Amino acid sequence: MIELKDFTKRYGRHTAVEGLNLHIPPGELFGFIGPNGAGKSTTIRFLATLLKATSGDGVINGYSVRRQPLDVRRSIGYMPDNFGVYEGMRVWDFMEFFASAYQIPRSRRQRAIEEVLALLDLGGKRREYVNSLSRGMKQRLSLAKALVHDPPVLILDEPTSGLDPRARIELKTLFRQLRAQGKTILLSSHILAELADCCSSLGIIERGRLLMAGPVEEISRRITPHRIIQIQLLEPAEKALPILQQQPQIVHLRAEEHTIWVELAGDDAAAAELLHQLVQAGLRLHEFAQQEANIEEIFLRVTQGMVG
Repeated sequence: MIELKDFTKRYGRHTAVEGLNLHIPPGELFGFIGPNGAGKSTTIRFLATLLKATSGDGVINGYSVRRQPLDVRRSIGYMPDNFGVYEGMRVWDFMEFFASAYQIPRSRRQRAIEEVLALLDLGGKRREYVNSLSRGMKQRLSLAKALVHDPPVLILDEPTSGLDPRARIELKTLFRQLRAQGKTILLSSHILAELADCCSSLGIIERGRLLMAGPVEEISRRITPHRIIQIQLLEPAEKALPILQQQPQIVHLRAEEHTIWVELAGDDAAAAELLHQLVQAGLRLHEFAQQEANIEEIFLRVTQGMVG
């Protein structure tokens, strides 16, 4: 649904993005992560047809970004990192303007606007002036504008930047709902925690180069091939150490008060056997669970060159 082919962008002697290749299948919520200045916004602006490539191309919904920009624009909903200023324009007028720009027929325009305002809980704001809205409501309105023509692809540049915690949670819930509706979403951020609980796949970019991309679980397995199990006890962790130290499939373990983290080389059967051994020894367990992929850890390992 979204593809980049050797995308390169240079500004004089400065290379913003170098030979970027990327494939995002339909229905993915793809987190594009990297520090400020890594090349995220440059890549996104190219995909949104707002920036010309030095070389390479992109394909969105089957259309070439370089050769078929109008078809690409009809296929995407783009949400920039800066909302802009719309002095003296009411919410409904704002939506009417963009619905007209997307050439939605007048016979369908009112219903399309009503539906997207309802989806984003903006129905009660239709008569309010855009510049009077809170930042969170402006972000919702910007997303409503991107959705009004019902595009299959959403490209969102730092959509939660500057929002309070409640507004961030609400927006991320909306992203998950949109993905459930079949949208393909590319979402950029330099705040890793923002993507930890909503993205199905990731791309990590630094200094204009894509370091790694793929499903979160796959990337996690590549950099940490062994499963990490967290064991919480109702007694001091040291009581479990003699048993754990005898298990040949435990590669590494770390204990702290009532908690032990175990790096296990085995499969599900090995994990089940480990749990059985602890219970058989009479240890009182509060929790025995495999730790989920940690995006912060993934990012640090990849960007520090810990994987090939």
